[in-house]
Amino acid sequence: MAGSFDGKVALVTGASSGIGRATAMAFSREGAKVVAADVATEGGEETVRIIQDSGGDAIFVKTDVSQADQVESLIRTAVATYGRVDCAHNNAGIEGAVAKTHEYLEDVWDRVMSINLKGVWLCMKYEIPQMLSQGNGAIVNTASAAGLVGIPGQLAYVASKHGVTGLTKVAALENAARGIRVNSVCPGVVRTSMIDRFISLGPAYDEERIISMEPVGRMGTPEEIAEAVVWLCSDSASFVTGHNMSVDGGLVAQ
Repeated sequence: MAGSFDGKVALVTGASSGIGRATAMAFSREGAKVVAADVATEGGEETVRIIQDSGGDAIFVKTDVSQADQVESLIRTAVATYGRVDCAHNNAGIEGAVAKTHEYLEDVWDRVMSINLKGVWLCMKYEIPQMLSQGNGAIVNTASAAGLVGIPGQLAYVASKHGVTGLTKVAALENAARGIRVNSVCPGVVRTSMIDRFISLGPAYDEERIISMEPVGRMGTPEEIAEAVVWLCSDSASFVTGHNMSVDGGLVAQ
């Protein structure tokens, strides 16, 4: 797909590391101008530097996706800078806590929902009107294998990611005849800082046990998820919308 995004503008949230950074870099490699957004300034600016050092065009916009005014400002800044938003990867998310349903803390639940679920909705709330004004666009939300199956101890994360798969279907149907495609990726176990934090919790989450969840016998890489995101945003996926795509090494096929 080399050069398939020439002249296009791609927005990526959660772009400071992991899947978001890999996707921002992949869009740039394919010719897109990139708007990298994250609440973490240092990592987001580093993503932009990597892209620029490779000859790409990118800006960083500090954004808390759980705050409507900041998301609205993000879209305004993207349009003011580059004139449009052709593709959006709504990727920002957190894992929350590990606890049983009856022991889960309300404030942790609220924070996970505000970022993982409300944040995706807010991004689409402001991305879709801009795309409608252009006549087209493609959105990919980051859900999770945990948006398709249950995982004990990860109540809020699982609930929020199931919510993302639902939001994706509704937004896709609402906009299917209006030139906007909406899909999600559902990653399995991917080597990111989130997984590293789980591994640090102790023997119940040791690396070997986590890898054993994957039929392919290894973790995925952020770059493998990024390739799926870029494909879903490309013209090659022009007949794909409302799809929650597993990119999970066979995890949910078990």
